[in-house]
Amino acid sequence: MKCKIRNMNKEDINQVQTVAKTSWNSTYEGIIPLEIQERFLNTAYNDEMMIKRLNGSSLYVAEIGGKIVGFANFSPVRENGEVELGAIYLLPEYQGKGIGTALLQEGIKNVNGAKSVNISVEKENKSGTNFYHAKGFKVLSEFDDNLEGHITKMLRMALPL
Repeated sequence: MKCKIRNMNKEDINQVQTVAKTSWNSTYEGIIPLEIQERFLNTAYNDEMMIKRLNGSSLYVAEIGGKIVGFANFSPVRENGEVELGAIYLLPEYQGKGIGTALLQEGIKNVNGAKSVNISVEKENKSGTNFYHAKGFKVLSEFDDNLEGHITKMLRMALPL
């Protein structure tokens, strides 16, 4: 299983949207109600928002045999040296195979001048929190977030570079 990590392009939008939806539905089953997930995904991953992300941030895709199986979204480096990892999602059947690590490493490799990579992750998302802990991210704080009217418990984490 040869995985290629590359920059996302416009032609990848539909496959990336599928990865986001499938990953969210699998990860947040029993944590975030499905109708809340759908509202969020329809807002955050519609075609217009995907074009904005492509133009204003760094997006990488993981591709196996021409199929996109995961992606990561990094913000530009901010004045304080922080980079926001806005998303790192994989199709469930490709999790635990080093692909998320490869996406994270590709983003880190390309954030010149960054002092840390920061992320907010849902506290009950055990696969996500375990992944970030294993990569060296440390919890900075906990907070409540209002996701489309549903309150989620979030962890703010950072990886010093």
